[in-house]
Amino acid sequence: MARTTGGDGASPVPQRLLAAATRLFAERGYDRTSVQEIVEAAGVTKGALYHYFGSKEDLLQEVYARVLRLQQERLDAFADADAPVERRLREAAADVVVTTIENLDDASIFFRSMHHLSPEKNKQVRMERRRYHERFRALVEEGQRTGVFSTATPSDLVVDYHFGSVHHLSTWYRPDGQLGPREVADHLADLLLRALRP
Repeated sequence: MARTTGGDGASPVPQRLLAAATRLFAERGYDRTSVQEIVEAAGVTKGALYHYFGSKEDLLQEVYARVLRLQQERLDAFADADAPVERRLREAAADVVVTTIENLDDASIFFRSMHHLSPEKNKQVRMERRRYHERFRALVEEGQRTGVFSTATPSDLVVDYHFGSVHHLSTWYRPDGQLGPREVADHLADLLLRALRP
């Protein structure tokens, strides 16, 4: 993506559009936010939005896709590390919690508004999420295969259990609450590992 800046030159136009869209979608909802409101908040023209994103729906898809790309990149690094499988899984399990909390607006917008995506875009996002979940599950399966983790619970169920907790974060986590992102991450990662102990 080109790093073209708008009138104030503060940040690239695509990032400004995404920041404005994320804030407005979080505050008002996707369906109650107009393209005009997004471009006004970003300080750009409609032409700039359509140059980079093509539609409001493309913005919605990118809000979630950018977080998923970050999480996939980080998961791949944990999974490929030269460390015991228990440590790699724990780090991956904690990281997805931290990165979700750090991008809570993006996650909550997506789960609230996913039904607004066209079937084709919805399928694409689901495929990317599936790739993430499969890589995560492969760590569980590696540990089960090598006897580090119990095989009493199927790997699919273990993964669904953890990601059910992650996807639910946007409904209860508050930045001013008692637990910080890392504390929540550590608790949930520990719960996951306890469920897998032989």
